[in-house]
Amino acid sequence: MASASTPTPTPTGNERLARRFPEEVASEGNIGLVDEICAADVRDHSPLGEVRGRDELKAQISGLKASFSDFSATVEDTVSAGDTVAMRVTLRGTHDGAFMGIEPTGKSIEVGNMVFTRIEDGVIAERWVQPDMLGMLTQLGAVELPEA
Repeated sequence: MASASTPTPTPTGNERLARRFPEEVASEGNIGLVDEICAADVRDHSPLGEVRGRDELKAQISGLKASFSDFSATVEDTVSAGDTVAMRVTLRGTHDGAFMGIEPTGKSIEVGNMVFTRIEDGVIAERWVQPDMLGMLTQLGAVELPEA
């Protein structure tokens, strides 16, 4: 872990490529970038369902942005090994569109998310995305936790 006085190194290679998805596609809304950084047959596994191909992935991200118009994904940490990059990401947004059958609540969410990205031939071939869905649904008021 870098100290406060040590600057964090600029990510390169696979790490930089993997970070472009949460930083530029999800946060900045540059959906078209999927065509550049992802394989034509990219696979994405998440609680929202498994998608195959760039068009399905772009549709899924567009739907997420419609549900949380100010959606952002902040990369907190990364670890790279071989062709895989693991990222700890914080997701934030305001629920101003229907999401998973839940009508807009106007509530803000902030949840952790783990993402594993596999790179092949210089593009993203596969992603495993595991957000804290229980935390998100609790923050939206869709799930009530039992009392201790």
